[in-house]
Amino acid sequence: MAASVLLSNPFVVSWRPCFPPKPIVSRAPTSAFFCSSSSGSSRQITRRFLARTSVGDGGGAGGEPQPSEPQLVGEDSAVFDLGEQKIRSWVYFTGILGAVLFVLNVAWLDGTNGLGLGSAFIDAVSGLSESHEVVMLLLILVFATVHSGLASLRDTGERLVGERAFRVLFAGISLPLAVSTIVYFINHRYDGMQLWQLQTIPAVHQLVWFSSFISFFFLYPSTFNLLEVAAVDKPKMHLWETGIMRITRHPQMVGQVIWCLAHTLWIGNSVAVAASVGLIGHHLFGAWNGDRRLAIRYGEAFDRVKSRTSIIPFAAILEGRQNLPKDYYKEFIRLPYLSITLLTLLAYFAHPIMQAASFRLHW
Repeated sequence: MAASVLLSNPFVVSWRPCFPPKPIVSRAPTSAFFCSSSSGSSRQITRRFLARTSVGDGGGAGGEPQPSEPQLVGEDSAVFDLGEQKIRSWVYFTGILGAVLFVLNVAWLDGTNGLGLGSAFIDAVSGLSESHEVVMLLLILVFATVHSGLASLRDTGERLVGERAFRVLFAGISLPLAVSTIVYFINHRYDGMQLWQLQTIPAVHQLVWFSSFISFFFLYPSTFNLLEVAAVDKPKMHLWETGIMRITRHPQMVGQVIWCLAHTLWIGNSVAVAASVGLIGHHLFGAWNGDRRLAIRYGEAFDRVKSRTSIIPFAAILEGRQNLPKDYYKEFIRLPYLSITLLTLLAYFAHPIMQAASFRLHW
């Protein structure tokens, strides 16, 4: 869930995709498919990306070009070039992150020295029902309505106030609601009716741990551009086509399903089931809404990406619509994926800290 609030765009790809008005034909990529910015680094990224998608090297019989993987029209995800990073940008990011956490604490979390609006919000929702399952679903419904509603209004909002201002508004409203929902789940995850108890069965813990670990590689495919998340760089709506997108076009939805199933299996009660139903339902809607918004923004280019990807993991590959390049593994040997691995391990070992912090809020 936090991924859909804070982390939404891969690292530093500053080109502007522009597509021709006429139907795209199968031939070698040219500048008709990408308009790079004036920066040299963007041109280098574009040249490197287009070189990966060329249709042949002329080495076939009779000098005829030999086709390779289908021509890509989307962006290369998880690209991160350390040499292109600016220290000033990351100083800004650190300052913005600190300011956001400070405001979140004072305005939403701290009911002693701050406003503590989060407690009032939880009390208001909890007052609607004595059932923890109902309250859990209501919290998810509120978050989902606000989050998906603002996402649907993104184009209009950006035209009115600009990309950076709308991102601040989006995160400023969504983040407190997400934190409240997560804290409530942590505090009440064992309060429901026990439906099954599998925690003592051998290998169940390992299965749940491994499933949760894998889910983060799906949950955060678009989390790499933290500078866009914090509006240091101008936020963009990206059309990704490499990496995890070859497996599923909606990896965040798939990752959420895996996470929910794993935790529901482990906890085994009605609150966990309610949380999973709410979260999975929200992400299924998000997959439909995301396709709708990308179709509006990118038109025929999105249609081509959609034709060779699938929502169900591996379906496009098994159907022959997606041909993995021979060096596909290289699309994952990148710093952002290493960061996800480290952060996932850190989150696992930080579970006691997160639980203690949630308990202190008494939500």
